[in-house]
Amino acid sequence: MSPPASTAALPLPAARPDTPAPTARRPAWRQRGIDLLLSWPFPLAVLLLWQVGAQFELIPPQILPAPLVVAQTFADLWGTGELQDHLLISLGRVLYGFSLGTSLGLLLGVSMGLSPAVRDYLYPTFRLFAQVPSLGWLPLLMMVVGIDEALKIILISKAAFVPVTVNTYNGLRNVPTSLIEVSRVFRFTRWQLLRRVVFPSAFPTLWNGIRYGLTHAWLALVAVELLASSEGLGFLIVYGRQLFQLDVVLAAVVVVGAIGFALDKVLSVIETRLLRWRRESF
Repeated sequence: MSPPASTAALPLPAARPDTPAPTARRPAWRQRGIDLLLSWPFPLAVLLLWQVGAQFELIPPQILPAPLVVAQTFADLWGTGELQDHLLISLGRVLYGFSLGTSLGLLLGVSMGLSPAVRDYLYPTFRLFAQVPSLGWLPLLMMVVGIDEALKIILISKAAFVPVTVNTYNGLRNVPTSLIEVSRVFRFTRWQLLRRVVFPSAFPTLWNGIRYGLTHAWLALVAVELLASSEGLGFLIVYGRQLFQLDVVLAAVVVVGAIGFALDKVLSVIETRLLRWRRESF
């Protein structure tokens, strides 16, 4: 009887060619650094084209001043304190209007999201109100409240009110039914259901509404200051246009964009902290 063949002589199964090799996951800080580097080439290319066009006068300097001229104008406005004065006035208007609009939006959104009766009574009227842009109310409000600060606060509040209300309502209405059923199994009270299930589940959507509300409030501020104001960043843009000082216009536009980006970034950081707290609380 012949001895059994050695197992070493048996053919090994060939590796599947379509199986990807495991790759090491990049650390979070390295990935953020790569994303940051990838975000810079396009704005730098735009800035370079702007400088080349201004240097060779492809566009008349009266229409498009050079970047260095705009930077010098920004430094002059900052040095005299004029830019800070207009900026503080605009930020104050946004703070008041956004706070008022967000408070009313959260109140209405929570009421419609938790009460079918309130939703049936108010939701159709709210949708009709939301379809009219903020500036669409400008002529009527100018006749009612004039062109003073009340006009600006009301329009900014309306701009923040709509997205906050919509996202709050949708967040509460879209809580997974499986979570509701689990809470019933544990015999949660209504307050426990709201505190431990409904609001934590709806929080990401609700916070997105607050972020959109701040963005819309900032945009509405600039728009209303362009049309009816004697102070603020929007007025500074109009003032530069009227005097045909395009360097002042561009300096103010850069500040508007930078401040809007910074405000959204602050809310993004707060959201990350709050969501981490929410995960740790479960």
